[in-house]
Amino acid sequence: MADRPRALLAMSPEFLPLLFPDPLMRRLRDALDLDPGLVAQDFADPAVQPVFAEAEVLVSSWGVPRLDAEALAKAPRLRAVLHAAGTVKSIVAEEGWARGLAVSSSSGANALPVAEYTLASILMAGKGIFNLREDFRTQRSFTLGHVHPEVGNFGRTVGIVGASKIGRRVIELLRPFDFDVLVADPYLDEAEAAELGAELVDLDSLVARCDVVSVHAPDLPETAKLISAERLAAMKDGTVVVNTARGRLVDTDALTAEVAAGRLSAVIDVTHPEPLPAESPLYDLPNAFVTPHVAGSHGNELSRMGLFMVEEAERWARGEDLAHRVDPSTLWRQA
Repeated sequence: MADRPRALLAMSPEFLPLLFPDPLMRRLRDALDLDPGLVAQDFADPAVQPVFAEAEVLVSSWGVPRLDAEALAKAPRLRAVLHAAGTVKSIVAEEGWARGLAVSSSSGANALPVAEYTLASILMAGKGIFNLREDFRTQRSFTLGHVHPEVGNFGRTVGIVGASKIGRRVIELLRPFDFDVLVADPYLDEAEAAELGAELVDLDSLVARCDVVSVHAPDLPETAKLISAERLAAMKDGTVVVNTARGRLVDTDALTAEVAAGRLSAVIDVTHPEPLPAESPLYDLPNAFVTPHVAGSHGNELSRMGLFMVEEAERWARGEDLAHRVDPSTLWRQA
């Protein structure tokens, strides 16, 4: 099909078959004129340069070289970037936005497993599963019919810090359950929060009122230690802190102290530093559940990210608007 837009793949090659298994690669090649055997890791590579110079579309993922002024000068026909990964903050330089590149991202696809992980964490933490498992593993016995008065999800208050794509998806997933949901986000108004199904509050009110505080804010200089020692201290005894955003958003030392004291619990998939030092108490504390940055897309979930960009390629080839186009004016505050 001679009228297919010319395209180039750009990423670390090991991701290609995970993002685009055979059925998706066939669809991608039906939409775009590309060589699946050519995967760019360096736009200055002599094998890549001729194709890059003719490419209208770049299909990218983790490991793509940065599209800065030097790279863009080598690709005068480039008009679209279909990024089968999350944020494009570090991928597209100002010169790309100035050119008017249509940039699409699979961040919405990546938001889904993170939100699912968060929902599972909230539900299991509310049932006291993490502590009870440790107790049961130690004691190897329990009293049938014994009621644990401190657990249960009925009527709990969950606080969502940041109405990002992930934060919004978590709120959506919480709707079938008997939770009161609060949200704190300086860019959200009360009507938007109500439409999501949450009550808009400021962050200090949220941390003081909630039984679970789940972090979904962007990683910015001004959000470093957003969940500070003071805000952790303001949380009620027994509050669970869930962090699937970035470790820098939570004061690690203060959280460790609160969890070690037994006052708070934590489910943390991201830490600062990452990974934690081997001697960190968080690995061994029964009220800390630490996972190795796995909430986002892994395994077969990667092909969903690929699917998002295959569908975008098909839209582009038909001359339609991209469904997941990134708005550069809001990029700086996206999670």
